[in-house]
Amino acid sequence: MTIFDFLNLLGGLCLFLFGMNLMGEALERRAGGKLKSLIGKITSGKGAGFLTGLGVTAIIQSSSATTVMVVGFVNSGLMTLKQAINVIMGANVGTTVTSWILSLGGIDSNNVFVKMLKPSSFTPILALIGIIFYMFFKSSKKKDTGCILLGFATLMVGMESMTAAVSGLSNVPAFKNMFLMFKNPVFGVLVGALLTAIIQSSSASVGILQALSATGQVSYGAAIPIIMGQNIGTCITAVLSSIGANKNAKRAAFVHLSFNFIGSVILITVFMLVKVLLAPVILNQAATLYGIAIVHSTFNILCVCILMPFSSLLEKLANKIIKEGKPEEEDVETLDERLLSTPTLALEQCRNTVLKMAKQSKTALKNSLQIFVNYSEQEAQKIQKCEQKCDKYEDIIGTYLIKLSSERLEQNESEQSAELLKIIGDFERISDHAVNITKNAEELRNKNLTLTEEAAIEYENIANALNEIADLTFSAFKNNDIKKAIKVEPLEQVIDKLKEKMRSQHIIRMQKGECSIETGFIWSDLLTNLERISDHCSNIAGCIIDTKNHNLNLHETLNATKQKSKTFSANFKAFSEKYGI
Repeated sequence: MTIFDFLNLLGGLCLFLFGMNLMGEALERRAGGKLKSLIGKITSGKGAGFLTGLGVTAIIQSSSATTVMVVGFVNSGLMTLKQAINVIMGANVGTTVTSWILSLGGIDSNNVFVKMLKPSSFTPILALIGIIFYMFFKSSKKKDTGCILLGFATLMVGMESMTAAVSGLSNVPAFKNMFLMFKNPVFGVLVGALLTAIIQSSSASVGILQALSATGQVSYGAAIPIIMGQNIGTCITAVLSSIGANKNAKRAAFVHLSFNFIGSVILITVFMLVKVLLAPVILNQAATLYGIAIVHSTFNILCVCILMPFSSLLEKLANKIIKEGKPEEEDVETLDERLLSTPTLALEQCRNTVLKMAKQSKTALKNSLQIFVNYSEQEAQKIQKCEQKCDKYEDIIGTYLIKLSSERLEQNESEQSAELLKIIGDFERISDHAVNITKNAEELRNKNLTLTEEAAIEYENIANALNEIADLTFSAFKNNDIKKAIKVEPLEQVIDKLKEKMRSQHIIRMQKGECSIETGFIWSDLLTNLERISDHCSNIAGCIIDTKNHNLNLHETLNATKQKSKTFSANFKAFSEKYGI
């Protein structure tokens, strides 16, 4: 092998790895929206999870990428550990698709139709289509399609370069002796694991092995242990991705590692027994591209067949090895940046986190409405903690969404991102006003002031209206319910009128001497907080309506709703009657 052959081998390897990475990333972007629906269909059933993992991996051509996503899903709460186990098993089988595609390079026939199946025949056509899509279309989806085709073409050119570069090694004794060493199964497993851990892709390392098999010096006896080791080495990506993640995400990575390690140990033991006791002739025969694809698929399918019945035991083992530790007070969780490359899933994670923020905001509001008439120091502290969590959520979600905006977003994804950015500010302000109401209650208590019976009745009425508008708003956001969102603005208008009526009534009470000026100041401050809470609920509902209608002009939406909608008039009348306007 000359220095030029070595350079060709190195260049081919670089093209191969680059093409695989380019194609995988483009496939992941292109399939991002569909991945969400696939994940949504996952159940605790083993079959559904297995097929999902297989399908996703077959689409994006990387079990490592699928497993990293699974770790991210578990970390962000989109998936349970039990569901993740079945998906990981499916991913191990799905990754074998790549080796079958690469095995097409071994086609050797003079038949025109058969010869067209050989990558060297159709790769130039794919490259031409890919460059046209990438250079001449503005649509991001079509550009991604072009990247997929260009990535595949680059991958296959790299594969052919590697194969051509090593072809001269077939007559080199040292090369043959190197693969004789790999016939030691343990050594073969270690080499396969190390190579895959370095390049972080079992599909790529299997492709390299297939390229080397073109020399005719790679026997099945050497190839089988290397393939088993490759399945252990691929776990390094998931293990690295779990660093800094929560306990369940670490457990998902551990399950991936233990599944591949236990499967490899069982099958390498069987392989060694077969080799010693039966010494089949095929182990000394030269491995082919097809043969390696068959071994790769068979090994992964056998691992699934052996370990899938014991998936619950793998879950228990992961829970036992990675323990919960000392229980701590629930805190605001971080968002997983691994999902930024898949905007649809990143937005889903964001939305789930905003729902948790909304829950804290709603709890603070409802408790503050209660505490105004029944003050409790302990409850006041809980409201303060809810508000602090809302502050943290706003910072974390806002920063994450800004990072997400630098990714390539589709129009609907951009609209969803804008909606969430607007809404988190309103949820945070609702919690602020809840704290303000708590301070109003505290001031009443500290100054030994009380409300008149009439004022207490009025407060109960507007508090009921605030509870209803909060329930409508949070439910509309949680379920993306446009019908409930439409009811918010008319109720907000009723609350505005209630506030004005209550302010006027209180002035009359002060003039009659029924109420002190100090109480009047607190009452006025309270009404301002209540009105502003309803305003923020109106903003949230308006954002939901805007996003549904693909319109980002909130004030225009609210004005149009009030002026032209018969539904608005009907709802306004119903709420007015209900709350005595």
